[in-house]
Amino acid sequence: MTTTAPPVDSRVIGLAHYAARGVLEHVLSRHGVTFAQQITLRSAVADGPLGREALVGRVVGALKTDPPEVHAVIGELLAKGLLAADGESIRATGAGRALHDTVTAETAPISARIYAGISAEDRAVAGRVLARITERADAELAAMRPGGPAE
Repeated sequence: MTTTAPPVDSRVIGLAHYAARGVLEHVLSRHGVTFAQQITLRSAVADGPLGREALVGRVVGALKTDPPEVHAVIGELLAKGLLAADGESIRATGAGRALHDTVTAETAPISARIYAGISAEDRAVAGRVLARITERADAELAAMRPGGPAE
């Protein structure tokens, strides 16, 4: 256990992200689902049904990836029967919702152990700091993209 808190920087944030993501990917692998597929399915379950481009936009925003990659992931989920398309509208199927619920149920006790003993106050402070970092990094990324403010 870490006794001296390191200052928050990209490395510390990345290590935490990849540790948590590793746990999730271990669970997902048992179900034959990738991280990108889970993020896409989660958005479809939570926010759906959505127009295809709206779903792509949400996943691009979450994963900081390119739209063609998200379109490919949507295609994979459609082929697996976890998403269904009605014209341009995409929704989670019953199987997609069931998988989402299963993954959530399997990760809940792990998450509880990970966060055990961290006070609500510390979690709130960390949440505020990470939200600010995310906002600033998103702005920097937008400025780097073609047509962004830096051009």
